Amino acid sequence: MPQAPTRAASTAPNTEFGELPEWNLNDLYPGIDSPEFKADFEDAVPASANFEAKFKGKLSDCLNESGDALAQAIAEFENLQDKLGRLISFAGLIYAGDSSNTTNAKFYGDVQEQLTKASGHLLFFTLEINLLDQKSVDGSMQGTRLAHYQPWLAELRLDKPYQLEDKLEQLFLEKAATGRGAFNRLFDETIASLKFNVDGQELAIEPTLNLLQDRDGAMRKSASTALSTTLSENLRLFSLITNTLAKDKQISDTWRGFEDVADDRHLANRVEKPVVDALVSAVQDAYPRISHRYYAMKAKWMGMDQLSHWDRNAPLPKGPTRIIAWDEARETVLTAYEGFAPEMANIARDFFDKRWIDAPVRPGKSPGAFAHPTVPSVHPYVLLNYQGKPRDVMTLAHELGHGVHQVLAGDQGALMASTPLTLAETASVFGEMLTFRSLLAQTKSPSERQAMLAAKVEDMINTVVRQIAFYQFERKVHETRREGELTSEQIGELWMSVQHDSLGPAVKLEQGYEVFWTYIPHFIHSPFYVYAYAFGDCLVNSLYAVYQNSEEGFQQRYFEMLRAGGTKHHSQLLAPFGLDATEPSFWQQGLAVIEGLIDELEALDLS
Repeated sequence: MPQAPTRAASTAPNTEFGELPEWNLNDLYPGIDSPEFKADFEDAVPASANFEAKFKGKLSDCLNESGDALAQAIAEFENLQDKLGRLISFAGLIYAGDSSNTTNAKFYGDVQEQLTKASGHLLFFTLEINLLDQKSVDGSMQGTRLAHYQPWLAELRLDKPYQLEDKLEQLFLEKAATGRGAFNRLFDETIASLKFNVDGQELAIEPTLNLLQDRDGAMRKSASTALSTTLSENLRLFSLITNTLAKDKQISDTWRGFEDVADDRHLANRVEKPVVDALVSAVQDAYPRISHRYYAMKAKWMGMDQLSHWDRNAPLPKGPTRIIAWDEARETVLTAYEGFAPEMANIARDFFDKRWIDAPVRPGKSPGAFAHPTVPSVHPYVLLNYQGKPRDVMTLAHELGHGVHQVLAGDQGALMASTPLTLAETASVFGEMLTFRSLLAQTKSPSERQAMLAAKVEDMINTVVRQIAFYQFERKVHETRREGELTSEQIGELWMSVQHDSLGPAVKLEQGYEVFWTYIPHFIHSPFYVYAYAFGDCLVNSLYAVYQNSEEGFQQRYFEMLRAGGTKHHSQLLAPFGLDATEPSFWQQGLAVIEGLIDELEALDLS
């Protein structure tokens, strides 16, 4: 195996933010040249091949009254999934730490190839389970061991209408590495390697995007110009990636029998299309009451007739601005979590104390932020690009919410810990809300309160309005792509149309903004992922209202929801709180929370 650097337990050099932690990946493997990694890597394919030889074509023989034989087969499959997941998590986190490093890229690619081979031997298992007689499987549920896997088996049944025969599934799996997977990697490495010239300074994408929140309007404009210049220079490549992946998805959808371009995402999210359509419709109807109204107010505060697109996330003129040191960010989030439930804070504290967080901005590091669940036998890791902004504190709270959720759901095991994306955002957004409410209660002046409320409203607009606009953009791209390849100009026109609709007349989309779709990774890695953010935000708004009005017991119900992982449908998880996502009032209630914050801002108007 090639040698690649492993981020050990260390702290980045002291900066204006304080000492920022770099993650310690030793809990996955001590290093890529360690005996532990080498043994698991070399055993991945043989262990999977042995499993195939043991069970392929024989699962019907495992059915009996107790179901123990089938349960044992599933347990062995689950153990293999955990082992393979540990390998790819380790490689993926090293790659995310610096994807511009060619050694890291080769290491990640080699692990991917090995795991594709291993997965090829395991592919038969879920396909063959779905061919078993349902009545016979149900009859075997008397045994407690098999009953444990009942939610997973029920989930598999939902996929049955769209699964292909074994050889085609094998082909899809193996070709993914040189198809969709290759274009994903091309996007990642391209984005990580790009440089943006901001007033003579060469910056990576993350610090350049951060400048769009700078107090200096000229600096925001320079950053926007740098983004549009570099992204435009690479526009043909990004357009090719988008066209190729949209076509690849169309081919897959056609073979599997999905009709709507987002049907496979709805299935994966275990959410019904009418529920998503109701969410989208409710948010679109609310554009004038939320984003259009807010940005008109902000333009007035900024002394402008219209905001240029680079002013959209600018700090308010009278708002306090300061760098928030890492230690303060840590205590802010942990205090907010502690106020809700000590257990939540204790889990989050492990991320800091045990170096499960990688916080500094580095050349080649993946932009943005994420919480990677890895596998239940280990623990999650959090990646940030911390730059001392209030939004960075909210991002920390968000990703730690994911981390807490992933730790609690880990007890469900490798097959059932994973939560559908629509519910995966629940704990993260709830963590943000707890932190925001804690900070808001500590404000001491009207201007400070206005700045905090405005920042929260903007975050909610970015989470709800902007993500639904992203979803509409993706729909337009994938639907239009079915009629033929799209030019860069066509993609830009689709982008601008949804942005005009969602942001409203108070935001002027200047020249260059038409290429800003190019850097958004969700469009590449997880088509139609984005509506999950809006789903989660509206859900949490409704959930938080229940929390504020509830008697004792809310925290227990909340933790039970998180511990369920992927074992329950959203209707089952929300029922204990008296919430129902199929009701139009559910979405209106969530959006009303945002409108209420805008009402308070209007009453506080200090212009």
